[in-house]
Amino acid sequence: MAADRNVVRLYKEKLNLLLDVAQTVNEDSTVEELMQEFERLLRDELRVGKILVYTLNEEDGWKCILQCNVTDEQRDAIDIVRDLEDLTTIENLALNENATLAGFDAVIPLRHKYKVMGYVLVGDNELGDGISPTLRNLKFIQILSNIIIVFIENKKMQARLLRQEGLRQELALASKIQAGLVPHEDQLLQTGHTRAKSYYHPHDKVGGDYFDVLSLGTNYVGFCMADVSGKGMAAALLMSNFQAMVRALFTAKCDLKTLVADLNARVSANTGGEKFITMFIGRYNCLTGMLTYVNAGHLPPMLYQDGTLTELNEGSIGLGMLDEMPGISQGKIRLHKGDLIVSYTDGLVEVDDGDSVISNTDQLTSIMKMGLGIDDTMKLIAEMAETTRQQGKTFDDTSVLAIEITRKPSLSV
Repeated sequence: MAADRNVVRLYKEKLNLLLDVAQTVNEDSTVEELMQEFERLLRDELRVGKILVYTLNEEDGWKCILQCNVTDEQRDAIDIVRDLEDLTTIENLALNENATLAGFDAVIPLRHKYKVMGYVLVGDNELGDGISPTLRNLKFIQILSNIIIVFIENKKMQARLLRQEGLRQELALASKIQAGLVPHEDQLLQTGHTRAKSYYHPHDKVGGDYFDVLSLGTNYVGFCMADVSGKGMAAALLMSNFQAMVRALFTAKCDLKTLVADLNARVSANTGGEKFITMFIGRYNCLTGMLTYVNAGHLPPMLYQDGTLTELNEGSIGLGMLDEMPGISQGKIRLHKGDLIVSYTDGLVEVDDGDSVISNTDQLTSIMKMGLGIDDTMKLIAEMAETTRQQGKTFDDTSVLAIEITRKPSLSV
């Protein structure tokens, strides 16, 4: 009967220990607080002398999160991959010949969702009579350890979810801010000499495309289409900075070649050569009808004029590709009432065909050759873009800017 009462007492004691751990978990403690409780239970209640606890973190790899009565030299001598990864079940180290693990009686692999995510090494401080306290309580230590690894992994998951929610909120805010930077169609500048229409759809929440129509004084209209290499937040940030540069430097009197060289220097300084920007920038003189432009490595805008389709490709390499432009040429062409220019980014004409990216420029060319006005042309282009997007074949951000000349130039030059 006395033996039975001792067994019952021991079970009650261990149950109380489990309840202590459960209470610590339920109090939403930190990992550090739980480790302190785990150390106290093993050291004071179970008389375990030495403790090392390792956990695996996706970002940092293996990390020691508890060290009790183990020197730094002993800890640092242990290589998880070399010394422990082959141990997939509870291992009695008494007969283990690995000198690095000397002084420990057992190692307990900690599994979470069938994967080893941690190790607990335990041992006695000194040899004593009878069965080692560590070995006598090994199964119970395993139970405690498994409760703890589940808690730790849940903490990691909570942290990941919080980070993801934070990133989601930041991305939503960035998307909202950028939506204000890329002009909506009803915000585009309309003049007595020109009409403008646009289509815009970023591939992700934020994009790296930029277009704008600017008043450069009484008789000048400027417009720009640009595409930052890459996608995501970095491209969006660079685009926002680039927009500010264009608006600050683009004037009625500036030399376009000098402007492009200046933009190139600034983009190179900001990106260190890691990103580049392709750009088409044009300035229209409403009095003379003269369009002056530079195409810096961008897809050539299409000009429909008197039944002829012309590509505006005079210019230079993209901005930021080299610290200094090797040569910049400037294009000039006289426009007339009814002429239509359509500039666009590669998201419109590059289609993801599964194993490769194919060009859809022929369809755009066919639309332009119809010689329709700006409204009907942009309607067909928008349908083209939406069809590709709904099929899940859009490869990149998609931007289209159309400029139509609505009045005959005042001066004949």
